Amino acid sequence: MNPEREAKRSEETEVKLPCTDLAAVGAKLRERGATLREEKHAEHNVLYDDPRGELSGRGCTLRLRTAGPDVILTFKGPARFDGGLKIREEREVRVSDAAEAAALLSGIGLVPRFRYEKQRESWEHAGCTVSLDETPIGRYLEVEGNPADIRRVLTDLGLDFSEAIPYSYPSLYARRRREDPTLPPDMVFGDREG
Repeated sequence: MNPEREAKRSEETEVKLPCTDLAAVGAKLRERGATLREEKHAEHNVLYDDPRGELSGRGCTLRLRTAGPDVILTFKGPARFDGGLKIREEREVRVSDAAEAAALLSGIGLVPRFRYEKQRESWEHAGCTVSLDETPIGRYLEVEGNPADIRRVLTDLGLDFSEAIPYSYPSLYARRRREDPTLPPDMVFGDREG
């Protein structure tokens, strides 16, 4: 590798808030002229790790996501927090076949550690991606973009930045399972159509 040439670094900066009324936020986005990027769709996510859990132990995530015909393999580095925003390295690649990608991950010694599902609708608004998520444990809103734009979007939508939570969906579910150990090990909708 040429030492003068640094690898491109990709970062994700986002904020997540609980949201009891996703339809109202969607209506407000329409009123504000936001662009619907993805209609409501099911997402199925599987997190992979080695048998000792070394990736998650370092605060990293390796996720295989299927959303309709799209299959995306994502690596996320450890999160850091700055001014209430979660920032972490994120690298993604589209793959053509979820089963083959899973077999490849298994072939290099990684195992599925956690599954989670959600229904997601995504919008573009004021330089940010706004995602409206329905999960088995509640409804959430995520705003991703640069810090100034994220704050502007939250203000424009009448949302309170102080309600932001620092947790990923797997972390939220682990916390919920500690409160209710009868929940299944994975955060899935069960018999409900996704």
